[in-house]
Amino acid sequence: MYAVYNTKIGKLKISYADNFITGISKVDDIQDNGIRTSLTDKVNSELEEYFEGKRKSFDIPIKLIGTEFQKKVWNELLKIPYGKKASYKDIAIRIGNPKACRAVGMANHNNPILIIVPCHRVINGNGQLGGYALGLDIKKKLLELEKENI
Repeated sequence: MYAVYNTKIGKLKISYADNFITGISKVDDIQDNGIRTSLTDKVNSELEEYFEGKRKSFDIPIKLIGTEFQKKVWNELLKIPYGKKASYKDIAIRIGNPKACRAVGMANHNNPILIIVPCHRVINGNGQLGGYALGLDIKKKLLELEKENI
């Protein structure tokens, strides 16, 4: 199931199952808004507060669906504080696999719950932004938003 909301960064599709959020992704050409629920309304509300710089953490039940390695990476991303950044190598070290930088990058690339699982806080070791599913412009804006509202 899913619901679509217009946000400050475009249309976001919020996927859910069994009272858990399973995905947040950007959609451009979708014909319907899906089925909105109190849970998806809460997610949308918390995202809007985040985009306004009023929210630093989310109180949303999520269910991570992926490989064990991906879930390990995504759970580590949840530990990166608001306004802070980590490198792919930092995450690889934290999960006990220091040579897995590229695999960490791929797990980031496949992060199903954008923004709430903050893969935008992960950058290259040289300080460059790296990639982001919502585009580098949005990644840069999210990092600037967090830096301004620490």
